[in-house]
Amino acid sequence: MAAAAAATAAAAASIRERQTVALKRMLNFNVPHIKNSTGEPVWKVLIYDRFGQDIISPLLSVKELRDMGITLHLSKLEDIANAALAASAVTQVAKVFDQYLNFITLEDDMFVLCNQNKELVSYRAINRPDITDTEMETVMDTIVDSLFCFFVTLGAVPIIRCSRGTAAEMVAVKLDKKLRENLRDARNSLFTGDTLGAGQFSFQRPLLVLVDRNIDLATPLHHTWTYQALVHDVLDFHLNRVNLEESSGVENSPAGARPKRKNKKSYDLTPVDKFWQKHKGSPFPEVAESVQQELESYRAQEDEVKRLKSIMGLEGEDEGAISMLSDNTAKLTSAVSSLPELLEKKRLIDLHTNVATAVLEHIKARKLDVYFEYEEKIMSKTTLDKSLLDIISDPDAGTPEDKMRLFLIYYISTQQAPSEADLEQYKKALTDAGCNLNPLQYIKQWKAFTKMASAPASYGSTTTKPMGLLSRVMNTGSQFVMEGVKNLVLKQQNLPVTRILDNLMEMKSNPETDDYRYFDPKMLRGNDSSVPRNKNPFQEAIVFVVGGGNYIEYQNLVDYIKGKQGKHILYGCSELFNATQFIKQLSQLGQK
Repeated sequence: MAAAAAATAAAAASIRERQTVALKRMLNFNVPHIKNSTGEPVWKVLIYDRFGQDIISPLLSVKELRDMGITLHLSKLEDIANAALAASAVTQVAKVFDQYLNFITLEDDMFVLCNQNKELVSYRAINRPDITDTEMETVMDTIVDSLFCFFVTLGAVPIIRCSRGTAAEMVAVKLDKKLRENLRDARNSLFTGDTLGAGQFSFQRPLLVLVDRNIDLATPLHHTWTYQALVHDVLDFHLNRVNLEESSGVENSPAGARPKRKNKKSYDLTPVDKFWQKHKGSPFPEVAESVQQELESYRAQEDEVKRLKSIMGLEGEDEGAISMLSDNTAKLTSAVSSLPELLEKKRLIDLHTNVATAVLEHIKARKLDVYFEYEEKIMSKTTLDKSLLDIISDPDAGTPEDKMRLFLIYYISTQQAPSEADLEQYKKALTDAGCNLNPLQYIKQWKAFTKMASAPASYGSTTTKPMGLLSRVMNTGSQFVMEGVKNLVLKQQNLPVTRILDNLMEMKSNPETDDYRYFDPKMLRGNDSSVPRNKNPFQEAIVFVVGGGNYIEYQNLVDYIKGKQGKHILYGCSELFNATQFIKQLSQLGQK
């Protein structure tokens, strides 16, 4: 049974594969796509809107679209519809299919609801004090419709758990009702018969844990230390594409030296990028070291090819040359056949050298290692080695936003709120540092009204290697001068979202989750059913954060599940924001 469950986990593992299959099926006129079909190719034109583009672009490349017979893809959906109406050509429309694909898959185990108009389902939209009931219903319906699409694509009806008295509970009630209604209509149910992936969860249904962003406001503000989360925090990174401004330098002109125009470069960080897949969850110093090792390995291979080429060009026909030639022909043939692989390796090394260098510039300019280490100590209630005021007042330590993030984490995480006199002192230091105090205004209100006025339980902690610096990366010839950057090693500690999931997935009794509501859309009774006593731990779970998520939580869940053999987790959120975007929402809420 355990082996079967593990096989099920593997089969059901990737929502990316499921959504890709569903997309290919749609592009094949709702007939399953068969790769080796011998029939004539059918050429197509794909017309989409921005919503469709956001769903397709992380999953299918232009080449893959071309392989499916799509010769042209245009963002003209509304124009086509309007033109059809204007020309009275609606009768020419042969078929219209509903596609339940209204969510964006970013990883094998991560999805987000939308990228366009995401402010409609944002943390700010849900927590606005002046939101009307009708507006709240619209927000909840938007979230539920996308979650329904997700489960249709997954081919499974979940058991739903959620916290009480939150937006997550409103989503749970509506999703339970929508799933229930679809299951009741046996003829048209999307969870029976030839659905996209029905039967993958044949041994056990998945658990859906709906959590509210308000259970943990510190993590989205946290300065991070892992590669993917850092890229999202400090660079322009969305829908798996990072946009970099190349360093401008100076160009000479007749009028004298002037700064060059900055060129923008885009890089796709995709599943086929082996370096990214291996290192996106690694601490940054490890990434820098690995890029350097890859570069040295590539140079060694390149030198070998050059050496063999020069040997092959040996002059004369003496016996030594001929025997050398025969020995090296096989080696050169092998080297030439591996050339495409070598070129791809070079492309990825260049890509990650550029991305990691851009990240490193931010770390050094803003002392992000200092912020990360200090915040970890605050969140894990460890003794602080320097005063918070010192960091806020240090003109060389970070931007005004970095200082505000640090102070908000302190304010959220501390059980005893600072006295009015202390708070005034902090506010003055923050104002002097150029900080906007609106986010603090909102967090003060949030802390006063929320049940979580007492600090969230321990977040996590780090240890620092005694050497403090990454000596191996500082060797001569390294691409990365890591001098002055601490080599902090992450120690796995579960964040609040991971801890809640662990309690519910393993059926542990814990005051934090004991009063979570339980919904089973397959049960006949629609009322709030109690948790069955003989329930086994879950093998599959989906954690969905209502109000927005981040790569820090995603990585924490990925690290947690590594130690759970045969189990699988998916992470989803209503929107994906970095700390800058989140603090902007807090600022808008604080203005009211």
